Amino acid sequence: MSEIIKKSFKPKIRLQITDGYKFVNDVVQSNKLNTVCEEARCPNIYECWDRRTATIMILGDICTRACGFCSVKTGKPVYNDPMEPFRTAMAVKKMNLRHVVITSVDRDDLKNDYGASIWADTIRQIHNHVKKCTVEVLTPDFKGHEPSLEKVFNEGPEIFGHNVECIERISKQVRSQAVWHRSLDVLRLSAKKGLRTKTGMMVGLGESFDEVVKTMNQILDTGVTIFTIGQYLQPSKKHLPVVRYVKEQEFKDYKQIGLDLGFDVVESGPLVRSSYHADEQARIAMEIK
Repeated sequence: MSEIIKKSFKPKIRLQITDGYKFVNDVVQSNKLNTVCEEARCPNIYECWDRRTATIMILGDICTRACGFCSVKTGKPVYNDPMEPFRTAMAVKKMNLRHVVITSVDRDDLKNDYGASIWADTIRQIHNHVKKCTVEVLTPDFKGHEPSLEKVFNEGPEIFGHNVECIERISKQVRSQAVWHRSLDVLRLSAKKGLRTKTGMMVGLGESFDEVVKTMNQILDTGVTIFTIGQYLQPSKKHLPVVRYVKEQEFKDYKQIGLDLGFDVVESGPLVRSSYHADEQARIAMEIK
């Protein structure tokens, strides 16, 4: 595909600093929080923050992994703040959120539980201090360590999310330190625990249409009920290149196929990310179950 054709499909990103955006930014900065919206250079940050929604990133802003698609900093983390769960809850309360998404960097350096204790405390603090707010988590794989996962499961997040990110064939290229089937196992354990379970993936990295549909079937078999799919956008020249920009109709086809397969909720579009309109997805999912 020529460079001209590739660019013609590139989605347009809304850039507008509104009062809602300023409010969320002030709350994030005053509570000394990290957000994946900023760290991962999410294209939806202006729209989401205008809607007074943000995805809070706990356990610092340095990741122990170096995924080929992600712009979060990689290195040796030194972040250790036992008050972070409480500060996160206070920020959620100040924003008067009805639904919040919490994510984190990978902390493979924390050998005892890979940060799961902080995860559990964060969910607990939000549930205790902001009782009307539902909590959605988007977690790492915790190296597949079941006791760590159980710590998170046992706090009862309203939605448990973990992303497979891509099809199996290119997984090692996209996230070299992850194991694709381990991600499926994490999702399977969550669903078995009775949690509403969610995952997402990117397209435009070299996969075929049939491979995406196959992946959707594999994910459905784990018990996942909420599925998101969006266009991969290259954060910098150091990251994996975009192989192609997927057309709008293909995203519509994925959504219809996903719903026909049996997912409760499918969010599919060029700028869709895991937490994009997560509050609306959660409302639909909780009404169904």
